[in-house]
Amino acid sequence: MTHELLTIGRISVDIYPNDIGVDLEDVTSFGKYLGGSPSNVAVAAARHGRRAAVITRTGDDAFGTYLHRELRKFKVDDSFVTAVKEWPTAVTFCAIKPPEDFPLYFYGRFPTAPDLQIKAAELDLDAIRNAGIFWSTVTGLCQEPSRAAHLAAHGARPRTGLKPGQHTILDLDYRPMFWASEAEAREQVAKILPHVTVAIGNDKECAVAIGEGTPDEQADRLLAAGVIIAVVKLGPEGVMAKTRTERVVSAPVPVQTLNGLGAGDSFGGAFCHGLLSGWPLAQVLDFANAAGALVASRLSCADAMPTPDEVTALLAERGRPVPGTYATEGATL
Repeated sequence: MTHELLTIGRISVDIYPNDIGVDLEDVTSFGKYLGGSPSNVAVAAARHGRRAAVITRTGDDAFGTYLHRELRKFKVDDSFVTAVKEWPTAVTFCAIKPPEDFPLYFYGRFPTAPDLQIKAAELDLDAIRNAGIFWSTVTGLCQEPSRAAHLAAHGARPRTGLKPGQHTILDLDYRPMFWASEAEAREQVAKILPHVTVAIGNDKECAVAIGEGTPDEQADRLLAAGVIIAVVKLGPEGVMAKTRTERVVSAPVPVQTLNGLGAGDSFGGAFCHGLLSGWPLAQVLDFANAAGALVASRLSCADAMPTPDEVTALLAERGRPVPGTYATEGATL
């Protein structure tokens, strides 16, 4: 099977409180969910009918068994998910204090985690080469052997060797607790950017990757590095996408925020769906923006990923253009 989307990197069990608006020490009960940004992106794309898979590692434990079960439930191929005996499955706690406070607490990631033990020799390079979209994150570059595995994966998929409709996406996903310094992260991003056709990040993440500046300056630097589409998230002003010939801004899609943590992953999966569908960039951006908004209005991440009908209904309700058709089997592959 050729995957329409293949992601690599983090997976975890997300432990979210059932008590909203209180500090973690005051929470009395929790629910558990599949988490980890690249895994959530794969789930989001699968919700749009895409053939998605993730390359990652769990612990050899009950939480690892749970994550396999969840991936299958969401119709994400878990063939490239294996166990690492030495380290337990990572767990992430959060407090939910809308509209803007969602602190994360990482457990089982220091000094390392199973998903940072992906080795280059273990990769199915043919699957990576043939995927419609290959998605990785900056977090996957933070330590070895994951760093070497990411470099090997991207090296097997040179930008100049991509077929029409194929893309390689880097989520600029900078999390300072995993790095010694911003300079170290920037050095590693520079090794990956020559292989990337799409880069996605907010202003801080873009600043770490290619330096401070206005959103347009940051997008232009990404384009100068050879990226075909630079996506810069503008916070309360929406999101911008820029190519060498086009600049598109999608205004915010207003919702009542419950948990903002999964919005970026929902955006990513929907963005991949739009690219694979061959939509104009403005439609891709609006669709992804609305998908992110929907998840921000819900409690969980993976379980909250919307269907295409839910996204188009929200766009229509907000008076926004709706893509005329949406493919479920890949318009370009």
